[in-house]
Amino acid sequence: MPDVDGFDEFYRGSRQRLLGYVYALTGDLAEAQDAVQEAYIRAWQRWSTVSAYEEPEAWVRVVASRIAVSRWRSLRSRARAYLRHGPGESVPGPDTATVDVVTALRRLPEEQRTAIALYYLVGMPVAEVARQTAAPVGTVKARLFRGRAALAGLLAVSDLEEAADA
Repeated sequence: MPDVDGFDEFYRGSRQRLLGYVYALTGDLAEAQDAVQEAYIRAWQRWSTVSAYEEPEAWVRVVASRIAVSRWRSLRSRARAYLRHGPGESVPGPDTATVDVVTALRRLPEEQRTAIALYYLVGMPVAEVARQTAAPVGTVKARLFRGRAALAGLLAVSDLEEAADA
């Protein structure tokens, strides 16, 4: 069992100095807080060893600065990769037909929506949909039938409303 009181005393006595030091290195308070917190976590995990050091604070200070530098290098590498490769290709938004179908699906009862999604979108056979939803095959078939009928009605109404608006 680690020396909880000893660690608490060490933490209270050194946290502000360490945070100030790492903040001076990074120039970013949030990054400094993260690095110092991670260093203290590592110190706690090894407290039986670290507490025996002549200067445990020096160990935590080195660990915190290495964490901060490592994060800085990671950010720098990502920035270089971004500059080298540019932004990723933008993905076009869904077309109106997809939005209409999703909107209609949301209006169905959950059981019908799940059966339709598994059968038509995932491509599962009816027997597998039944197994996944813990429902009899006949129930899944009924949910698919009722769901398709409801979708047809919802999508037809949507088309009629659009035609009336035009």
